[in-house]
Amino acid sequence: MKKILLTALALMMILPLTGVFAGGQTEDGAITVGANIYSFQDNFMNGVIKPELDRYAEELGLELDVVDSEGQQAKLNDQVDIFITKGVDVLAINLVDPASASSIIEKAKKAGIPLILFNKEATEAGVMNTYDKVWYVGTNSAESGIIQGEMMVADWKANADWDRNGDGAVQYVLLKGEPGHPDAEARTKYSVKAFTDAGIPADQLALEADPNWSTTHGNDKMAAWLTSGFGNDIELVICNNDGMAFGAINALKAANVQLPLYGVDALSQALQHIADGEMNGTVLNDGVNQARATLDLAKNAAMGKTVTEGTNWTLDTDGTKAVRVPYVAVTPENYKSFQ
Repeated sequence: MKKILLTALALMMILPLTGVFAGGQTEDGAITVGANIYSFQDNFMNGVIKPELDRYAEELGLELDVVDSEGQQAKLNDQVDIFITKGVDVLAINLVDPASASSIIEKAKKAGIPLILFNKEATEAGVMNTYDKVWYVGTNSAESGIIQGEMMVADWKANADWDRNGDGAVQYVLLKGEPGHPDAEARTKYSVKAFTDAGIPADQLALEADPNWSTTHGNDKMAAWLTSGFGNDIELVICNNDGMAFGAINALKAANVQLPLYGVDALSQALQHIADGEMNGTVLNDGVNQARATLDLAKNAAMGKTVTEGTNWTLDTDGTKAVRVPYVAVTPENYKSFQ
């Protein structure tokens, strides 16, 4: 009896005092999810995806812990180690560096914890096949660029006065976003490709990357371009997210210049800019459904179920183990439907 009591006492001493038991479940049996946002400075990730993660986790009865990785992959690595030490049931990870997915996957694999990567897709070839309990939730990166490009081409053809020098070509500047990010790279490529596919020459006057996709950066670069030697030649402003577009709009307004301008994300502020005639279009990056799909898969994975069981989500058939949430064009004609 004495030995049993001592064993019980020892177990009580090593159990955490926070109400979370070994294996990650809380004392009420809730599944615990260790999650991160790569940077709370990103107004799409922190303003759209994070609030829905918080709200939907409560709806699903999940215990969710979301941390800010502050744009540092090393910090994210440490945060994952802490989650594993705490014994979370499942990880939901927004990579800082898509080329460093293997380090996160290896940590989850060694701990035997299911892992859902979301919004930033691993770029390392074959890395998703190194662990049977890792999946991805995001988008088809090329799709946003294709949709944005199709909008721009249609509007360009419908507005002959946009060709300010009458040379039949579009002279554009482009705010790219984070170098190496799959979305930034694909949007840059396919938005411009739409013009060349339509037989319209496209001349790039300037392109600027920004790891933070920020409004401040968009404002500063647009202001600099307007006062540069090619400032009067700009005919189109392409922005790979709405945050940078907001900054570009501010700079244009300050210079009393109006140019066709397009973004991606369909944030509420973007819809207002469309209503005010300051933005010609954007593309809905459905962060709400990305957040919901992430937690739906996480819950099923933690319970040992097929990750899409009981959901409306489907995995790609190409072996990428990914749920793709579609993009939608948002224009002056339909923006009210998204408000």
